[in-house]
Amino acid sequence: QVQLVESGGGLVQAGGSLTLSCAASGRTFSMYFMGWFRQAPGKEREFVAHINRSGGTTYYTDSVKGRFTISRDNAKNTVYLQMNSLKPEDTAVYYCAAGMDYNLGTVVRERAYTYWGQGTQVTVSS
Repeated sequence: QVQLVESGGGLVQAGGSLTLSCAASGRTFSMYFMGWFRQAPGKEREFVAHINRSGGTTYYTDSVKGRFTISRDNAKNTVYLQMNSLKPEDTAVYYCAAGMDYNLGTVVRERAYTYWGQGTQVTVSS
């Protein structure tokens, strides 16, 4: 079992950068693969990025490739999302998620993740 708390959201101008953090409770953080999802106003929640347990493998949705970087520090029980060259369409509530069983679904599906944070708002102005 793990509890997740996101932080780092805020208001930024288009073209700017922002880094989100997700702090996990417990001493078993390295047992979980992690993901970031986002939900824009009036839209469904969508996959953003995934990182495996060791941090050696990452995967991104096409719209953020080259701009966003997911990373983790298992010693600090924290996963990060570095967002560069932000666009107004990146505006959304960003959620951190943790999973343990890849058999539940591919990493782009919500069903693959068991635990979720409460979300943090990211607003990109034009």
